[in-house]
Amino acid sequence: MAALETPQSFDPWDPAFVADPYPAYAELRAKGRVHHYAPTNQWLVPHHADVSALLRDRRLGRTYQHRFTHEDFGRTAPPAEHEPFHVLNDHGMLDLEPPDHTRIRRLVSKAFTPRTVERLRPYVDRLASELVGELVAAGGGDLLTVVAEPLPVAVIAEMLGIPESERSQLRPWSADICGMYELNPPQDTAERAVRASVEFTEFLHDLIAVRREKPGDDLVSGLIAAHDEGDRLTEQEMISTCVLLLNAGHEATVNATVNGWSALFRHPEQLAALRADRGLVGTAVEELMRYDTPLQMFERWVLDDIEVDGTVIPRGSEVALLFGSANHDPAVFDRPAELDLSRVENPHISFSAGIHYCIGAPLARLELGASMGALLDRAPTLRLAAEPRLKPNFVIRGMEGLLVEL
Repeated sequence: MAALETPQSFDPWDPAFVADPYPAYAELRAKGRVHHYAPTNQWLVPHHADVSALLRDRRLGRTYQHRFTHEDFGRTAPPAEHEPFHVLNDHGMLDLEPPDHTRIRRLVSKAFTPRTVERLRPYVDRLASELVGELVAAGGGDLLTVVAEPLPVAVIAEMLGIPESERSQLRPWSADICGMYELNPPQDTAERAVRASVEFTEFLHDLIAVRREKPGDDLVSGLIAAHDEGDRLTEQEMISTCVLLLNAGHEATVNATVNGWSALFRHPEQLAALRADRGLVGTAVEELMRYDTPLQMFERWVLDDIEVDGTVIPRGSEVALLFGSANHDPAVFDRPAELDLSRVENPHISFSAGIHYCIGAPLARLELGASMGALLDRAPTLRLAAEPRLKPNFVIRGMEGLLVEL
């Protein structure tokens, strides 16, 4: 079967598409199960069943360098000046395949079990309440900078043992590095990502040296101890793991918070139901992550030929799994375009699936529930003060700001 060309409505650089990509996703799903997108030379997969299956398919990988050179795989090596970013990125477990992925994830997963995360609940609840208290005392402000960002950044920094006085650069470094995950990033984005990678690496190199001398009750000290006991991590793997945990450990939570509250303000009847019944918080968190997905696309390399609906996608291709589309697939979700905070059957894939399922999902759920509960309790009259400012990004969907008032 010949490849289906992508409908013109799918345009990641069009502000109208970025503002609301979901109608274009519906057109993609209606026209077929896989589409070739020439501007990025990717194969777009929009259906929930296919996205879910391919996330678990070992013929695809987040990297190909464990099996092929760039030349063998028909790819061009990244520019030499981008090397600091790629060294940092490529040694994190999200961009590794077994056995390296398995080895590193086994060590890190101990810090993110539901039981371990539950021990953080008092700290997370207290911090969420304090941050919302600051918003209330000011009569409102930017929900992004006052609550959404500080909460998960502080939690993951605390877990890693980063002193409070040294946390100010974490969010800017993360933002600059994550710019490289957009489609066809421009040169200035790459330059910022490289600079942030160098500075972040130097910062963590120094932190690891301090923890070697003075271990603490934190994850960095735990990784050092595991290394000394025989579970080997190279220094680069340790640094890349910390960066991944810092970036992934707050980026999705920040965006889910502001995307979610923006959606609530647009659906006052759902917000009223939530304010009337705090028992909805658990399902509300899941529904808001489904309704406006923080990570719209997840890319995989085709390591061995695969076939989707009669179309053979050859080795060396890149597949773009459209999480945002999958989460609005009517084959899986009843009335997917509607926000329903009481939705119980909600197999969204916002946390991915397979071996790369988000290791921090229990922590993200805890943080989102804590901030939502604090805002409901302490700011029951919260409302929008200005039209939300959406970031121009497609892959990582979030806000420039969300101004609110009481």
